[in-house]
Amino acid sequence: MPQASYRLRQLSPQASVLVPVWNEAAVVGECIADIAAQVGVDFECVLVLDGPTDGTREVVCEAVAGDARFRVLDLPHAGLVAALNAGLAACRAPIVTRMDADDRMRPDRLVTQVRALHDAALGVVTCEVAYAVLGEGPAQAGMQRHVAWLNGLRTATALRNARFIDAPVAHPAVAYRTAIVRTAGGYRDGDFAEDHDLWLRLFGEGVAFGFATGDVPGALVTWRDHPERATRADGRYGDEPRRALVHRHLVAGPLAGRAVRIWGAGRYGRWHAKHLLAAGVAISAFIDIDPRKVGNRLFGSIPVVAADGLAAPDAQVTLVAVASPGARAVIASELARRGHVEGEHWLALQ
Repeated sequence: MPQASYRLRQLSPQASVLVPVWNEAAVVGECIADIAAQVGVDFECVLVLDGPTDGTREVVCEAVAGDARFRVLDLPHAGLVAALNAGLAACRAPIVTRMDADDRMRPDRLVTQVRALHDAALGVVTCEVAYAVLGEGPAQAGMQRHVAWLNGLRTATALRNARFIDAPVAHPAVAYRTAIVRTAGGYRDGDFAEDHDLWLRLFGEGVAFGFATGDVPGALVTWRDHPERATRADGRYGDEPRRALVHRHLVAGPLAGRAVRIWGAGRYGRWHAKHLLAAGVAISAFIDIDPRKVGNRLFGSIPVVAADGLAAPDAQVTLVAVASPGARAVIASELARRGHVEGEHWLALQ
């Protein structure tokens, strides 16, 4: 009787764990063990084998044998986006929790995020992430800073305001309502990061993101870095594709029909200006605190003006694009002092 009851629960699990898997034979067993150890929630795990060639298939099938909570989709190799969409279509639960085959998670990760999504106002939740390196390679300072930035985005407002800087959540650390992602069209393939594109579309539709914390403080997911990780090895995750993606969403969203001013006449500001101008965005001025830049004109006619000249909010959007560490926080204080609200009157870019 208990076994029959368990099977009935699995027909309508509370959460589906979606894991695309390619050539991950050395690490996928640890990932599966972490999923199997989840407590406090009825779940299924959909493992999508994306045509692996290194023995991953055998490792996965042995690891999940006899465990009805795990379902394996064995597909020809078609890439990450195809695997994600195939897995999303197969998920039966109202909540999908993402996981990558080379990462780890605490036993209370699922129950914590499912509990957070009981708040009907939220459509996506993330959590604290730890950073680790697979193998003997050194820790990467850039990734450490990125993880610290992600972990600092702990409110719906902070997550939304960060969306044009970079993806404000780590993909393997999120849980989302299955229906909203399916309605949004799932994952899209292209010359951009599929997860950042999805988050920008969801933010554009007004979906609220939240940050889930467990009963025990600390990271629920460990994001493990290595040279072959897609964020390092695939050019779609580089700076220029990210900025091009951000521009497409900016032009179609908060900049539609509005002129802008750019705070920052350095390399970041000029790079964004060049491509926004090409997209038809009108730029009225650059703002800079460097007296050597003030008074110059960029792109032939756009003046560089001092910050002192910025008045109360108007119809224009101010885009903050600066490279110096700490500069964005200083500018945010100056804008707030003048009554400019982040997300409404100004947006940060990277």
